[in-house]
Amino acid sequence: MSLLSSRFVTRSATINVMARSIEKACKGLVRDFNEVEHLQVSQKGPGDFVSTADLRVEKTLRMELEKARPTYGFIMEESGIIEGEDRDHYWIIDPIDGTSNFLHGIPHFAVTVALKRGRDIVAGCTYDPIKDEFFWAEKGMGAFLNDRRIRVSTRKNLNESLLVTGFPFAGHGDPEEFKEILGRVMPKVAGVRRFGAAALDLAYVAAGRFEGYWESGISPWDIAAGIILVKEAGGHVRDLEGGHEMMDRKSIIAAPEHFHAPLLDLIHGR
Repeated sequence: MSLLSSRFVTRSATINVMARSIEKACKGLVRDFNEVEHLQVSQKGPGDFVSTADLRVEKTLRMELEKARPTYGFIMEESGIIEGEDRDHYWIIDPIDGTSNFLHGIPHFAVTVALKRGRDIVAGCTYDPIKDEFFWAEKGMGAFLNDRRIRVSTRKNLNESLLVTGFPFAGHGDPEEFKEILGRVMPKVAGVRRFGAAALDLAYVAAGRFEGYWESGISPWDIAAGIILVKEAGGHVRDLEGGHEMMDRKSIIAAPEHFHAPLLDLIHGR
């Protein structure tokens, strides 16, 4: 599927710019995935890797987005913050969310781009090139998977819910604290998953595939697009203190409104 084609939904110029940039950046990414043993890989920290594919995708996204909106700044996983003339608008980019999956040949990763205006995320796109699923949302316009409107889950009972999270790894996070949280959550729900790609975790909550997602120690580029996806799909998104500073506090909980408070209480042991 071409990300530029939409037979049933009218997209804004902003979403079209993002879709075009992602489509160009993804050319060759599936080939890279199928030949991952030939990619050059370097280690940024314990359990944290970057490949030539990450760098190439990020470079293409920046080039294409800069061409369309030359005054906007960038917040990028690999290249950091680049200021633009317009200090009110920033593209937030994760070239491959789920790099460890990608490098291990696991077909679950995504390219994700969000637009930040002031303190608000106003548009977000997350594309899974293996499954050809394009999740996108714009403030006040709803959330979509390809051409289909999506909504958060309507399940009513917490014991029927399927949750997703991120586990501490290789020096990241507090394993003991996480074990305690998991010990409180797991007996109350139908299951907890860990897929290793936060952008897709949030997209799946928006699409009703999971009833909720939480994680701490998460980076802004991992969650920026997912924040607006879940909100526009009718869900609630907060930081783990119950506030609205998800990217500053690097923590997040996303769920339908009726699951939000009970899940947050479980996480905090209240």
